[in-house]
Order: sequence, then C-alpha cells, then structure tokens
Amino acid sequence: MVSGAPTPVAPFSHAVETDGFVFITGQMPTWPDDDSRPLPEGVEAQTRRVMDNLILVLNGVGLDMSHVVQARVYLTEFKRDYPAMNATYASYFPADRRPARTCVGVTGLARDALVEIDLIARRP
Repeated sequence: MVSGAPTPVAPFSHAVETDGFVFITGQMPTWPDDDSRPLPEGVEAQTRRVMDNLILVLNGVGLDMSHVVQARVYLTEFKRDYPAMNATYASYFPADRRPARTCVGVTGLARDALVEIDLIARRP
C-alpha cells in the first residue's frame, strides 16, 4: 500500500512492480484523507480527483506522470462525458508526451463513480 493514497475500495494493492513496469490499480474519485466524503460532482471534477490520486500513487513509488506509458479509462456515461473527461485528462500530460490509451464505456463503477483510470508506468 502507498502511504497517503486513497483507501482501496476492494482488496488490491495500489501498485505492483515487475521487470521495471509499475501497474497502478484503477483509481476512483475518492478523497485520500477521507474516503467517506461524497464524490466530486461531475466528470471534470471526478477526473481531476482520479488523476490527482494516480499522481499520489506514482509519487509513492518514486515515479511521476512522465513515467506513464499506458492508461485505461472507464466511463459510465461514455457519450455524455467523453469530451469533458478527455480535456481534463489531457491537461495532465504535455502534448508531445502522452501515453498510449484505451477508453471504454462500462455499465457501472464502484461508489457510482463516473470515471476510473488505471496506469502502467515504466521505471527508468
């Protein structure tokens, strides 16, 4: 577990490393200091919270967003939320250094979240 990262909503590790690759478990838009707080309103705010949680986990294992090589995004309201999520997500990466990415629509996420994102990073 990574100190300071949000409490897991299920039995999993925040990150697992093998052969220099670091697999970051999908993060929810929960608050790291109090996971009982209501989720932020709207997909933009939830995406920011998810990305900030991912940064907490990355930093906790000695990495940052520049080490991310792949992302997977899960949206419960794909058609409605894709443009807003995409703009918020993109603001976390320089235009010339964005990771590979998959984005899919799903029927539901834990805590009725609108978005969840997981990452794969590579240790230099």
